[in-house]
Amino acid sequence: MRGSLFRKKGIEDMLASVSKGNTLKKELGTFDLTMLGIGAIIGTGIFVLTGTGATTAGPGLIVSFIIAGLACLFAALAYAEFASTVPISGSAYTYTYATMGELLAFIIGWDLILEYLLAVSSVSVGWSGYFQSFLKGIGLELPVGLTAAPGAVKGATTYFNLPAFLIVMLITILLYVGVKASKRVNNIMVIVKVAVVLFFVVMAFTYVKPDNWTPFLPFGFNGVFAAAAIVFFAFIGFDAVASAAEETKNPKKNLPRGIVLSLLICTLLYVVVTGIMTGVVPFAQFEGVTNPVSSVLEVAGQNWAAAIIDIGAILGMTTVMLVMLYGQTRVMFAMSRDGLVPSILSKVHPKHGTPYISTWFFGITAALLGGFVPLDELASLVNIGTLSAFVLISIAVIVLRYTRPDLPRAFRCPAVPVIPALAVVFCVFLIYNLGSVTFIRFLIWLVIGLIVYFLYGRKHSKLNEY
Repeated sequence: MRGSLFRKKGIEDMLASVSKGNTLKKELGTFDLTMLGIGAIIGTGIFVLTGTGATTAGPGLIVSFIIAGLACLFAALAYAEFASTVPISGSAYTYTYATMGELLAFIIGWDLILEYLLAVSSVSVGWSGYFQSFLKGIGLELPVGLTAAPGAVKGATTYFNLPAFLIVMLITILLYVGVKASKRVNNIMVIVKVAVVLFFVVMAFTYVKPDNWTPFLPFGFNGVFAAAAIVFFAFIGFDAVASAAEETKNPKKNLPRGIVLSLLICTLLYVVVTGIMTGVVPFAQFEGVTNPVSSVLEVAGQNWAAAIIDIGAILGMTTVMLVMLYGQTRVMFAMSRDGLVPSILSKVHPKHGTPYISTWFFGITAALLGGFVPLDELASLVNIGTLSAFVLISIAVIVLRYTRPDLPRAFRCPAVPVIPALAVVFCVFLIYNLGSVTFIRFLIWLVIGLIVYFLYGRKHSKLNEY
């Protein structure tokens, strides 16, 4: 067992470990967790990817969002069962460790690093674009060299994306101070950005022309499926709620509620906004548009309202980065505590009760990536890492039902094994639609991870002590 690649960490041992010193403060309730999920989900997806998806699927983008949302809902039910049963930091990594062994757990943890880190960096670049647009609106402009990463803008010499770097560093400071301060800021920004989305619905609804929904599927179901694989990025983040397990006051009840509620609310908003967007503006006109939601109001002649949407986009992307970086540090905290990565990454600050070294390390890394690297093509790479995690979690629920039927479960995923199996089918289908280039990049990342595991993680694993 000691040298096995598939050695498992006992669930009872995991639960016992959280009471021994290296633990996090419990600050979160159902409302906070729901806000955390909405904060992570509503951002780049609704303010940017709706335009990209519309040119791929046309008005049928509504169906694309429903397909991606179903894939996430099925996986969310599996997450909810695990989160209420094993309320420990680490999300999919921790659950896989308990059911399918150390090697697969490390691979999932490595996937989550890819998801969270690149998501923070890529969203910071989108945030920078909206922020610069806002500055221009009030008569201010940054030097061109500080507006984008090297080579990111054709016909211009750029050196560094200063706004992208600074916003990630500000979020890092906030997370370093503590989850209590972070949740307050997140809750306020989430309420504001949801209000902005509802404001868009009210303002744009009267400009809908039903003729723009015809043809509903201009590119057939192939376009719908391709768009679903793209807009899946819009749902990434609900799994970060599971990462907050150790900081939740009543995880057995609050975690399932927070995960499912945040996902259902966001799916509804996506479908409504997409329907209105493609009803006001013909889908072909979204080609190359980086601010599709506000551009709809500009077409309707409501420029003042479009400016409000831009502010909502800035807030929306800020909360996405906040929750993603939060999830990143908590997964790394769990992996470090298990010995699979250096132990320094699980040190908890004596005053703030946060994994401060991990927070600074990944915050600075994400900020530098956003500042120096053009990441506009990496959404697919983020998606494949997340979808892989969803597949394994769904399988893990089935495995645990049969290997540990005696385990107390505050929330039970319904219709096992049917629901988890549907999650696997939907997620594998979306992976298939991502393309070969994404597979190659993903395999390179996995190879690097396996090297780290065999050279460091396997040797330093805490399971070697048993």
